[in-house]
Amino acid sequence: MSDKTSDKLTFRTEMDFAYGVAKELAPGVARIVANNPSPFTYKGTNAYLIGTTSLALIDPGPDDPAQLQAILNAAQGRPITHILITHTHSDHVAGLAAVVAATKAKTVGFGPYAITSKVVTDRGGGESAHSPKAPFHPDIKLGHGDRIAGDSWAVEAIHTPGHLPDHLCFALGGSGIVFSGDHIMGWNTSIVAPPEGRMGDYNRSLEVLAARPNDTMYLPGHGGRVEQPQRVAKAYLLHRRMREQAIHDAIAQGASTIDAIVARVYSGLDPRLVPAAAMSVLAHVEHLQERGLVRETAALSLKSTLVVV
Repeated sequence: MSDKTSDKLTFRTEMDFAYGVAKELAPGVARIVANNPSPFTYKGTNAYLIGTTSLALIDPGPDDPAQLQAILNAAQGRPITHILITHTHSDHVAGLAAVVAATKAKTVGFGPYAITSKVVTDRGGGESAHSPKAPFHPDIKLGHGDRIAGDSWAVEAIHTPGHLPDHLCFALGGSGIVFSGDHIMGWNTSIVAPPEGRMGDYNRSLEVLAARPNDTMYLPGHGGRVEQPQRVAKAYLLHRRMREQAIHDAIAQGASTIDAIVARVYSGLDPRLVPAAAMSVLAHVEHLQERGLVRETAALSLKSTLVVV
């Protein structure tokens, strides 16, 4: 899910697809785009089928009978044995139960997570609008560096918290392809919304991806393929650092509330996207606080009064 607020990066917005039709992107890799477009999901949530004989599905997407049928059609009678989850935001996993019922596939993911942020949100803290209704208990849990394989596919899990604590990217063995979920998307930057989203974690995860020398392409949760992945990861990291410096400068110059910072740093933003920008600013402020550069007059929230240290 994108914050749809960045104006400093060059994005690739073209995307060749049709709803309900699988598109082969590489040998043994097909993409099915769910028909759930929005300012945050772009054209829709991408599901991927990997393998040639038995298959794995990455992110089933929304609970939509048309999406389920498109996935089953794309399988062409081949068994889907595993369902890999990049993270548990609803636009990626709401359709999971229906796909499991249709395929009897095993579910694979990071599993339940703890929220460590002390940020207080208007949602009461500890639950975001896009969080799962209950902890996700996959049949098979994967951590950083763990591998799983089927008859004609193999992936390595890369734990990339930040967008969500359970976020995993999946490196497809022998291909140079990384399924990057919502951590890196070519069409825009990813939203990092407290308390589940942590900017410090997000930046460290970008550093992990940037340091992987053999990756050649990202296939994201929304939007088209991302070429030169290490360069893109470094550009995203630079963008976040520049945004954080702009937020620090705004506070130093007297913008002492989240609303005031948004108005200064995101000048001219579409009003529909202001709430997302506010959450992104809050995540940056939390990171500045962790680094000892900003303090707040009470528990950090969207209503905090902020000063530089």
